[in-house]
Amino acid sequence: MSVIEDAVDIDVPVHMAYNQWTQFECFPRFMRGVRRVDRSRSTMTHWATRFGGVTREFDVEITEQRPDDRVEWRVVGRPGLSGEVSFRSLGEDRCRVSLRIDFTPRSAAERVGAALGLVRRQVREDLRRFKEYIERQGRESGRWRGTISGGRVEPDSDILPRRVPNWPVG
Repeated sequence: MSVIEDAVDIDVPVHMAYNQWTQFECFPRFMRGVRRVDRSRSTMTHWATRFGGVTREFDVEITEQRPDDRVEWRVVGRPGLSGEVSFRSLGEDRCRVSLRIDFTPRSAAERVGAALGLVRRQVREDLRRFKEYIERQGRESGRWRGTISGGRVEPDSDILPRRVPNWPVG
């Protein structure tokens, strides 16, 4: 099992960073290798990725989600691949986003990539691009403020995610 942990300090309020992170469909804008993320329901997303010339599609279940605190997930059908992102306020207009990914490399290429630190470097770069993305926008592109605990969804007053127009990426 490999564990990758990294964090980035962002010059936006914690609620703004959290709200943007819950807009999984926007991940291809700042996560290299992520081609598409579709949210089928509050607890389930479908991902299409491409790394090292290999394309994969898989489902991710959100197992825990607490506004302005954390989002935890696991890949469905692949034991040993899960993660957590947490949010901590560092003041009125600053926060820390910490990411932890637990995975067991399956293929020879994944084992080599993990041994060479390629996955760790990718996580660090994705966090840096998330920081640039949200700071450049100056506001989140949507939000979902519900709570997920043990597969049970407790929506906030916004039953569906609020969407705002897509802004130019840069």
